[in-house]
Amino acid sequence: MKKPCLLDGAMGTELMKAGVELGPFSEEVNLLHPAAVQEIHRAYALAGSELLYSCSFGANALKSRGRDVGAVIAAALENALAVCASLAPERKVEAALDVGMLGTLLEPYGELSEERARELYKEIFLAGAAAERIVLETYFDLNEALLALETAKSIFPQKPVFVTMTFQQGGRTLTGVDVPQMARELQAAGADAVGINCSLGPVEALPLARQLRDCCSLPIICKPNAGMPDPKTGAYPMGPAAFAEAMLPIVQLGADYVGGCCGTTPAHIRELAKVIQ
Repeated sequence: MKKPCLLDGAMGTELMKAGVELGPFSEEVNLLHPAAVQEIHRAYALAGSELLYSCSFGANALKSRGRDVGAVIAAALENALAVCASLAPERKVEAALDVGMLGTLLEPYGELSEERARELYKEIFLAGAAAERIVLETYFDLNEALLALETAKSIFPQKPVFVTMTFQQGGRTLTGVDVPQMARELQAAGADAVGINCSLGPVEALPLARQLRDCCSLPIICKPNAGMPDPKTGAYPMGPAAFAEAMLPIVQLGADYVGGCCGTTPAHIRELAKVIQ
């Protein structure tokens, strides 16, 4: 069995734990508190992460409240790449441009035209040109994921683009897409890896990851939450050891990239690193 590439874990909750105040455009933290962002990236890398996601998930012109999106995204990449460079050559760690949904649904379900969406994504990808690869994550609308993927590939045809979608416990996204449809359409559109992130814990994600492995010839990604959140407190129940143990079957089925999403910490990634050894 090939050892999977180890990804990182959550960023926002780690910033809050460090006492960093996040404003209405939270990704501006890359400009305001770069040392704090770099310290979290470094903690994940030292825990074993081989691919760091930039702190740019929600950075787009629809959410920026007039801030310079390009400067924020460039700073996010600089923060991640600075950590990668500081660990070389002893450790090879790469940085990916992390991109989420734009926040407004495409027509006809929302008011965002495809033309405008392509303009917004083009701005994001050009600002993040320094990244070794692009990760589109936490998508629930396959149409937007396809549009973002096609836009990225039109600008950087040789750059790897990964796409992960978020599923409910019933095995479908909020817009009704199931795992085989996701895999089929993203693979046809030129994705370099596809997978599942957020929403579910590793126990709930396992059958979907197994389904994805069976129907997809691309490398697969699994980056679940630290269990299902408590409906009253929002807290995630899985500690590092429990999370890593629950990830073992996902590793064993042949996932190519594994990591953590909401509720996970450098300690979760450190325990997961032990499992994948």
